[in-house]
Amino acid sequence: MRTATYFFIFLNLSLALFEEPAVYPLPFLATSVLEVLCLLVFLSRLTHFAKVTLHNVFWKDTKNICIMVAILLSLTDLAIYGVLRLYDVRSIRWSRIVRPIFLINFAESRQIRRAFRSIRNTLPEITYVFLLFMFSLLMFSLMALKLFGERNLQTAEGLPYFRNYLEIVFDLYVLVTTANSPDVMMPAFDFSSWYALFFIAFVIVNTYIFMSLFLAVVYNNYKKHLKVMLGGACD
Repeated sequence: MRTATYFFIFLNLSLALFEEPAVYPLPFLATSVLEVLCLLVFLSRLTHFAKVTLHNVFWKDTKNICIMVAILLSLTDLAIYGVLRLYDVRSIRWSRIVRPIFLINFAESRQIRRAFRSIRNTLPEITYVFLLFMFSLLMFSLMALKLFGERNLQTAEGLPYFRNYLEIVFDLYVLVTTANSPDVMMPAFDFSSWYALFFIAFVIVNTYIFMSLFLAVVYNNYKKHLKVMLGGACD
């Protein structure tokens, strides 16, 4: 039963690869039949739980409620999407985001649920570091707007450079990952090499200090909550 449950959970999650927009598109009828089959298996598994569990215990378990809600939402979304397709109305499958609920909330997924609970308990404790990082990002973005906004600089594509505050925030946020380095700083560097100091300071503060601090806080808090949940069994 455990193997069958995991198989249909994996099949349900894999449908995203074949549903529009898809990596390997399949006809809507094929994916919808597979999804209904998976949901029927989940429903039968839930019914089995109800048969072997006390009535009060079953209905007080939030995992069972989450699974039932996820099945209902998936069927509703599938029906609405199918009807809209009949009338050539373009829509999206919004219920895809509830599919991981099946992976987390079935009784067989105790280890996954434990890891998910540790992540959930860690989130409030990393909020302060994240807020400090966002404050630093917003301040550097404001400095960039003041430094470059009135100099009529342009990117290599001929677009305005650092004249919109929200676009600056996004560009510098990407720069934290170094994904757009050094392209994002080249227009300013070509104007004056001294502007490289701004980007060097930004990378040092946000990439090397804040990201390292963020990773350390996440790791330490996750490890702490995991040890508490395991009763101190893991080091």
